[in-house]
Amino acid sequence: TYTITGHYVPQLTLHIIHSNLKLNLKGIAIGNPLLEFVTDMNSADQYYWSHGLISDSAYELLLSFCNSSRLMSEALTQSFSSDCLSVYSEVAKELGKSVDKYDVIADVCLSSGQSPMAIFSHPMFLGPQFSSSLHSQQDGFSQQQVKVEADPCIEDKTTKYLNRKDVQKALHAKLVGITSWNLCNKIVQYMGDLETPTIYTVGKIVKSGIPVMVYSGDQDSVIPFTGTRNLVYKLAKALGLKTTVPYRPWFEGKQVGGWTQVYGDILSFATIRGASHTAPASQPERSMALFKAVLSGKPLPEA
Repeated sequence: TYTITGHYVPQLTLHIIHSNLKLNLKGIAIGNPLLEFVTDMNSADQYYWSHGLISDSAYELLLSFCNSSRLMSEALTQSFSSDCLSVYSEVAKELGKSVDKYDVIADVCLSSGQSPMAIFSHPMFLGPQFSSSLHSQQDGFSQQQVKVEADPCIEDKTTKYLNRKDVQKALHAKLVGITSWNLCNKIVQYMGDLETPTIYTVGKIVKSGIPVMVYSGDQDSVIPFTGTRNLVYKLAKALGLKTTVPYRPWFEGKQVGGWTQVYGDILSFATIRGASHTAPASQPERSMALFKAVLSGKPLPEA
């Protein structure tokens, strides 16, 4: 689960299919994945507005002058237009610094020096000029569970824990050339092909007979479920797949775990209710129920 799994998981899967490797590949599941740049990025704008994070006037600015896909395209080339700088400075004022866009219903870590501006402030995306204009710092995330509320400072505590020498020794961590462990770093440069669509790769996997589950934590505004759901729907239509499980709620225990739809008994979409960008971290029970269904090859439970 994570944005970039929408690229390397389908690409690796297709490589396995086309190779001579004798692997008993039963299916794949990808969560909150980046599958098609324009659709995924622009769905964030509607998500901010529909969830009350920005005003009508700010939403109109996004639609008229600089939407999220244009912003990210400019960010990748580090060449920002005056339109985007102006629009997103205004949007950032309304979003504020204390909303975690990976999990919009979660609290943030008040003791952290980080600002949860998420994708706006990711150092791999944005240059100092744009980051400064948004008054943002390095991105962070927090989680919230249904039965036991998670610690919103878990990221800070995890960083401290994994930088302990005894922990690194126990994990047999190789520290050659690395001074400290960090959640996000620039060692692996994986942003170069973000604008390359992989939804067609998913289609090739489906056509090869491998089941695919695409799921979304519905409280993630970075890769919102609305864009993902639309992409899966259009892919099913392009492949000529008929709906075999109509759009309906699925259950974990006696509570609604999310909503799901299945096409041709091979391509599935599901939301995980109340889940963040990293669904298992914020909704472990519901995520486990989804993974069990995927592994068993059965539809998500109806009750």
